[in-house]
Formats: sequence, C-alpha cells, structure tokens
Amino acid sequence: MIRLVNLTKRYGSFTAVDRVNLEIARGELFGFLGPNGAGKTTTLRIIAGILKPTEGTAEIAGDDVQRKPMEAKARLGFIPDRPYVYEKLTGGEFLRFVAALYGQEGAAIERRMDELLDLFELTEWKDDLVETYSHGMRQKLIISSALLHRPEVIVVDEPLVGLDPKGARFLKELFRAFVNKGGTVLMSTHTLEVAEAMCDRIAIIQNGKIVAAGTMAELQQQSNAGDASLEELFLKVTGGHPDRELEGILEQ
Repeated sequence: MIRLVNLTKRYGSFTAVDRVNLEIARGELFGFLGPNGAGKTTTLRIIAGILKPTEGTAEIAGDDVQRKPMEAKARLGFIPDRPYVYEKLTGGEFLRFVAALYGQEGAAIERRMDELLDLFELTEWKDDLVETYSHGMRQKLIISSALLHRPEVIVVDEPLVGLDPKGARFLKELFRAFVNKGGTVLMSTHTLEVAEAMCDRIAIIQNGKIVAAGTMAELQQQSNAGDASLEELFLKVTGGHPDRELEGILEQ
C-alpha cells in the first residue's frame, strides 16, 4: 500500500532523506523510528504530498503521490505531530471543511462526522470554536478529520502526543482494528515501548538512511542482540549510549 523507491530530499547541500526504499503491505502496522533530525517527518510529509522529493517516488496503492496526487491522497489519512487547525471554526465546521476537500458533503458525511465526534467524545463541543479546545481535543479532532473520508492508509506522526492515557489506549486499539480490517498504518513515534507492542514491522532511519528494518525478531538477528528490547536495539543501531555519556557528565 505504501512504496518508496530511492526517495531523496535535499535542502541545498544537506540531504534530509537519502535514497530510502520501503514497502508496506495492506493490513500492516509499520513503525518508523529514528533520532531527532533523522528524516522521519520529512519522509512522512513527502508521502502525504506536502513536500516534493528531490529524487525518487512515493506511491499509495500504486499511485505516485506527485504524478497522481488526487488519486493517492483520496486513499490517505494524514495525522501530523502538531494539530494545526482553523481556530475560528467550530469542530463541526472544521470537519465539514475537510470533507469538502475530498468532495464529500450531505447527509452521509454528516452521519459520519457525528459518529467520529461521538467516538472521540467530542460531541459536546461540536459547535464550540476550536480555539477553546485543549491540545488533546485538537489532536482528537485532527484524527477524526483523517478518518472522515474512510482512507485505506493512515500516516501518523507522533500519534499519542497530547492524549491522556484513556485516549492513547483507545487510539492504539483503533489502529489495530483498522489494520485488522485491511487498512495500513505508517506510524512515527519516539515512544519505543508503544512501537514494540503495536507494530508488525519497524524501520529505523538515521541521517536520512534506513539502517535497520524488519520484525522484532529480524531486528534482533540483524543486530546480533539476542532477545534485546526495541530500546536496546535502537540505541545499538543509532549509536546512542546515554549511560556512558552520563557517567562523564556526573563525575565529580
């Protein structure tokens, strides 16, 4: 459902994404991990059609995001790490606006909208301006908007930011139900415990390149790490050794 071929993004002499190749199947929950500045968000924004690649292609269900943007985006729900919304719209107005972007309106979309607002416990605030919403409520509204047109693929950047434990648990269950019904989720997160518990496969990106990819068992085998946790694998692959760094800092 998602296919990246030699995907590259340069800013002048700096290469943010460096010839990334990746295939993610239908019915798969895929984790995309990496240190800050590794190229995760840039990659996701290219897939979503927000950024244009310097080289290579990103496809959604066989449609090139650059050559067939309308077809590709019709299949995609994008949830960014920061819930930017129009604050002078009500929650209901914002969802109607998003639906109109996909050419959807009328009674059917109103029912869908009400279902999602009820699902995310936002019905009470449907007619309130978004500027009165908490960060967590805005995140729920953005997630609702991404599901509004019934996408086949969800691309999500830091999905649990701003959600309380109940909301985070619900979202994890929602993603698993979505892939169990044949959907595909590509999820970037810094919460390694969540990625280890949720994801079918995982890729780790560093300095714009994929440095490891596979199931937990495959990552452990690739790294000769036995039954190491994802956190241990991540630190080994990316060269992060905070314990040793702290020893030097804390010496008296």
